[in-house]
Amino acid sequence: MTIWESLAVFAAGIGAGTINTVVGSGTLITFPVLLATGLSPVTANVSNSLGLVPGSISGAIGYRAELRGQRQRVLRLCTVALLGGLGGAILLTTLPSSAFDMIVPVLVAIALVLVVLQPRLARAVQARRERNGTEGHPHGGLPLQAGILCSSVYGGYFGAAQGIIYLGFMGPLLNDDLQRLNAVKNVLSAVVNGVAAVFFLFVAEFDWQVVVLIAVGSALGGQLGARIGRKLAPGVLRGVIVAVGLVAIMQLVLR
Repeated sequence: MTIWESLAVFAAGIGAGTINTVVGSGTLITFPVLLATGLSPVTANVSNSLGLVPGSISGAIGYRAELRGQRQRVLRLCTVALLGGLGGAILLTTLPSSAFDMIVPVLVAIALVLVVLQPRLARAVQARRERNGTEGHPHGGLPLQAGILCSSVYGGYFGAAQGIIYLGFMGPLLNDDLQRLNAVKNVLSAVVNGVAAVFFLFVAEFDWQVVVLIAVGSALGGQLGARIGRKLAPGVLRGVIVAVGLVAIMQLVLR
């Protein structure tokens, strides 16, 4: 890569680490940048997954205060997330590259729809809780575990908007503060990225230069997201994600 491409990848890593900590969808920033450097979609995805691990861990550490009192919940959901993430990573390395090329634009499009609808979904969840006047299962029960499993399979395979999907499942099924759920989301993302990364180290092709640049950038971004990410205007953040995601879809379709 040229020096400018390296700087772009590093900056994308910072942006991804920040957005992943605050909301999710950081892959929608890094993935199109990696494609623009000339990497194949599968190599770009594997390299991205490896590089985002430090960012996920950094974001989880940044939200450690919100994790207090949630040990049992986190342990239960992390076990499910680990299995799902490993399954998604296996799918990525066993399905042919042509299948990945066809699936990714659809996954990105679904992720963008979730990003756009997130405020409406959040309001609907809150209205439902107020209307029913009931408290959910403390750990979400089997419905939440099934949702986390499916989300983690998706996360191990690609991961764009994985965090938003997690929050979409946890919101209706857990009666808790959104920031505390966001903290759990960051831990789950770290687990999925971590198990996928370990698997990819042994069986997949990746670019070490890209991995290091994204790793350093995302670690910085994770701390940035934990510190100031909550102050960002949600509308602006969603607009950036949607714009980058549309560019990613165009790049994938026109390849």
